Amino acid sequence: MLDKFKALEKRYEELHLLLSGPDSRSDMRSYKALAKELSGLTPMVSRYKEYCKLLDEIGGLKEIIKSKPDDAGFAELADEELRELMEKKEAAEKELEEFLIVKDPYFSKNIIMEIRAGTGGLEANLFAGDIFRMYSKYAAAKGWRVDVINSSPGDVGGFKEMIFSVEGDNVYGTLKFESGVHRVQRVPETEGSGRIHTSAVTVAVLPEAEEVDIKIEPNDIKVDVYRSSGCGGQSVNTTDSAVRLTHLPTGLVVTCQDERSQLKNRVKAMKVLRARLMDKAKMDYESKISKDRKSQVGTGDRSEKIRTYNFPDGRVTDHRIKLTLHKLDRILEGDIDELITALKEEDKKRKLTSGK
Repeated sequence: MLDKFKALEKRYEELHLLLSGPDSRSDMRSYKALAKELSGLTPMVSRYKEYCKLLDEIGGLKEIIKSKPDDAGFAELADEELRELMEKKEAAEKELEEFLIVKDPYFSKNIIMEIRAGTGGLEANLFAGDIFRMYSKYAAAKGWRVDVINSSPGDVGGFKEMIFSVEGDNVYGTLKFESGVHRVQRVPETEGSGRIHTSAVTVAVLPEAEEVDIKIEPNDIKVDVYRSSGCGGQSVNTTDSAVRLTHLPTGLVVTCQDERSQLKNRVKAMKVLRARLMDKAKMDYESKISKDRKSQVGTGDRSEKIRTYNFPDGRVTDHRIKLTLHKLDRILEGDIDELITALKEEDKKRKLTSGK
């Protein structure tokens, strides 16, 4: 970490020389770019210099303590001062680490979350319902607002698909690591032999896009309206309130039928479409950087798992960070902060190691 800050300090000094040179303002575009870079480096370099000064104070105090080994009164006072300096050093190091981590531009955005039953048939539908309930309870505890956009109920409970928005403080930054395949191992109620079944549910977390983020041309959208239907295909509305939007350039299709108003369904469908288009642009950009980047959701097959919920053992295992917690009941009630904190810490370590 310190090597990175030394390099930043060197660049900071170079920028000062460039901007103070006699020809610095000959190219105003270049001058503004350099000035902006300097402005961004200033708080980091300033804090690094304070940290270096703190290290000098600690080193000097340790030398003084060594020089007076027989002075008990002085040693007690010096040890107390050293403890205070070491606490300041630890706090400063955490602050410097934060400087090195590039902030996710979507961190503070609201999200569109999509939960779909994958491998496992009816049992996967039931688990999709459990997962939706888990995130709903977590959101409620955080004071966030959950709004269902579109749902497709399962035949015996749960959901084949559930799409909903979550609004609040830093929602995407908190839940972005939930994207992937969630696997469940349990004995279904219909299983008379007591055999454990394995099912899977896919979760996608998309940052919500504003109109200024993604511009959609009206001519690029095909709009179809039809009557909403519930389980078994029966009509649940006597008007054509359900909406299907097709984005012609990409082929993306979004449907919404949960509201009785066609206008409300259209507004919600547009919200999902913008989020999917922004996510597609984000994935296309990242794939240029890393050609072997995999989709955040995958096919829904149980082998492509990020987390397993094992009912017989009462445990939840996140396979990305090899963390197992023996509190399945509490987690399904929305107590997922420990998982989320661990994932954030691992991501922070990776960024500090890779510099990305």
